[in-house]
Amino acid sequence: MKKVCIIGAGSSGIAAAKVLKDYGIAYDCFEKGSQIGGNWRYGNDNGMSSAYWSLHINTSREKMAYSDFPMPSHYPDFPHHTQIIAYFEDYVRHFGCKDHIQFNTEVTHIEPQEDGSYMVRTDQGQVFNYAAILVANGHHWKPRYPQPDFPGKFKGEVMHSHFYKTPDLFRPDKNVLIVGIGNSALDIASEAARHTRGKVTLSTRSGAHIIPKYIFGKPLDQFGNPESASEWPLYWQQAIYQLILRLSRGKQETYGVPTPKRPVFSEHPSVSQDFLSLAGHGRIQVKPNIKKLKADYVQFQDGSEAPVDILIYATGYEVSFPFLGPEEFPEFQIEENNNLQLYQRVVHPDYPNLYFIGLCQPLGAIMPLAELQSIWVAKLLRGTVALPGSNYLRWKIEEEAKKMNKQYIQSARHTLQVNFYTYKKELELEMKRMRTGKTIQLAKRPPLELASVRK
Repeated sequence: MKKVCIIGAGSSGIAAAKVLKDYGIAYDCFEKGSQIGGNWRYGNDNGMSSAYWSLHINTSREKMAYSDFPMPSHYPDFPHHTQIIAYFEDYVRHFGCKDHIQFNTEVTHIEPQEDGSYMVRTDQGQVFNYAAILVANGHHWKPRYPQPDFPGKFKGEVMHSHFYKTPDLFRPDKNVLIVGIGNSALDIASEAARHTRGKVTLSTRSGAHIIPKYIFGKPLDQFGNPESASEWPLYWQQAIYQLILRLSRGKQETYGVPTPKRPVFSEHPSVSQDFLSLAGHGRIQVKPNIKKLKADYVQFQDGSEAPVDILIYATGYEVSFPFLGPEEFPEFQIEENNNLQLYQRVVHPDYPNLYFIGLCQPLGAIMPLAELQSIWVAKLLRGTVALPGSNYLRWKIEEEAKKMNKQYIQSARHTLQVNFYTYKKELELEMKRMRTGKTIQLAKRPPLELASVRK
């Protein structure tokens, strides 16, 4: 087999590198920055990290770790980003992956070849040919701003949460407005409330269920048996979890935070241990969407106003692959809606041997899923398992999209959404049932015609 190319050496890229090494598949890994870690490396010189200094993980260390390399037992339940980077460094050192990573090298262009391989160009003037490409460039690095822009003209400081690093800009008495109610918005609002004597306001179009990191003294993702619970009907999960939230932290309205009318698990969770408490103490005010921007204040949809010196958009990210040109890869120009439809979030039916690692948004940690995706891809490359035919791939993609649209509110934020344990089981099933030489017929589904596999 020819070599394989991995793009990116973040948490997904290093998992792919380790797995390919395990399977004896030669590879080159290109990383734009000078070090591994991707989004988790604070101040990463590749310019793509969204990490701020106070950042801690939202999933517990046990659930975030790779399967064969647990995080140190002395780590707290929710480690700081510096501890996560140390863990990644130990991981690549332990498994001997770092020597195969070419740093300070950006992949600038990929071109499919007639024989099914891919030509790869880098900003160093290099040209390579690879049997397959594993894209692991992340999806939290290109800021998304509200479209269309809010009417009016604001004269204060404006930034996206991607560029927020430390709370120094909040001192001593700045009035701060954060737009959005995802994890970064809650963290930044909480940090602003602790560092400024000014007014801190959070604006949200649709609200969110605020979920604490701990439930009855245990990390959220270790409470009960989440793997078994994932097999229950969705309305059971929603009802039981809503009851647990009510018992553990009461009603959100008690803290001055409106509860959305939609049920829990209809959106990606917003996790914070501090936000509700600070809101309840009056340090954070929650307002509806912006109606109009003024020179030094903002008017909201309910007619209320708030003074603003610093406006921070915590409005998510666009998914982008700058190395996949519009002529060769028109389906991957998705910045407007983030809607890239892939089989099992990894494979596009029209581009064999092009795989995406870590391009999903799980209710849980992404690292174990990126590792499992890489194992599946390694088996596909080795020919020990095979893909279904293109008709089945497209049918399955459509079915999964319908399922996700039924559960989650439709927005660019949820196009990559997966349910952690359900998705994990799907990948494990792929590696059991799709063995070369078999055709599997499932009730009410198209035949699983096996596609050819490069060996």
